[in-house]
Amino acid sequence: MKILALDLGKYKTVGCDYERESGKHRFRGSFTTPAALQQLVKEVKPDRVVIEVCNIAGWVCDLLRGMGLEVQVANTSDDAWRWRKVKKKNDRCDALKAAQLSAVNQLREVHIPSIDVRQWRALIAFRQQLVKRRGKVKNHIRDLLLVEGQILPRGAKCWTQLGVARLEAMAKPLQEVGMKELWRGQLHMELRQLREVQQEITVAEEKLDAIAAADPRIALLRTIPGVGPRLSEAIVALLDRPGRFRKASEVSAYIGMVPKQFDSGESERHGRITKHGSRLVRSLLVEVAWAGLRYNPWVRQTYQRISGGKKSRKKIAIVAVGRRLLVRCWAMLRDGTSWRAPVIKAA
Repeated sequence: MKILALDLGKYKTVGCDYERESGKHRFRGSFTTPAALQQLVKEVKPDRVVIEVCNIAGWVCDLLRGMGLEVQVANTSDDAWRWRKVKKKNDRCDALKAAQLSAVNQLREVHIPSIDVRQWRALIAFRQQLVKRRGKVKNHIRDLLLVEGQILPRGAKCWTQLGVARLEAMAKPLQEVGMKELWRGQLHMELRQLREVQQEITVAEEKLDAIAAADPRIALLRTIPGVGPRLSEAIVALLDRPGRFRKASEVSAYIGMVPKQFDSGESERHGRITKHGSRLVRSLLVEVAWAGLRYNPWVRQTYQRISGGKKSRKKIAIVAVGRRLLVRCWAMLRDGTSWRAPVIKAA
């Protein structure tokens, strides 16, 4: 069996042409363009191609699959992939290691969805970046006025229509202010940025809502009390095909909401969650779990049971609730069923 392992670079790619039976290999160079990679594959004629997960893995995977090849996308965060105490590491070493791991079936693979799903994921992530950008602008406005001895109300009160109007009354174009009121000019510019980013968020959310309206899986997850469109679309886009997970623990590990495990001899210890996978989905799950304490009786009862009323276990409990919520979302998507409130067993 012939394996071609590609170490993809921004401009250049190093390929390792590897014979599985004999272990013989040789290296080939190529530009990282569709035409160059296609030519490299035609010359090597491999039975399998291995690439690392990266920001260009999507179109490379589409290209190779379109040529009818078996493609493995390696998860470089896996323990088997990590380099420890090595004196030499370069692109050739990476390509050779990928080929060797693939040859002995020790390569942990990453699921690469279709281009439609990848674009959907990118828009979801972009909308979240816009929200963070809006938060930074608001925080700078608060700091700007704090320096001038004016403290804005907490929460969302100062960002209502009336609150923004009061801020605009204090702002002036930077060209019209003197040395002692430069802060008014900065406030004017930040309020303009705030309006622009809010418009961008609105446009992005309108497109996401249109995509969700055509996807019955989103409507299915929204039957869960407290779960809105943003979490629903993020879970559907990330899981892509729920059937590729065999059990609930695989889903939890995929998102990184399982604890690290340290076993040695007779000792067994669990640490913090691994935080592998999508940070966005984890943060949305925790956010919805907090909101679910008000809207979802199952969330509230589960949280109270795990926390035991102790303040020191609040964060542990809310992460556990988020993980359980994710698992139930996966089961609903897998089975095509609406939300049914689980029965909480008495402690």
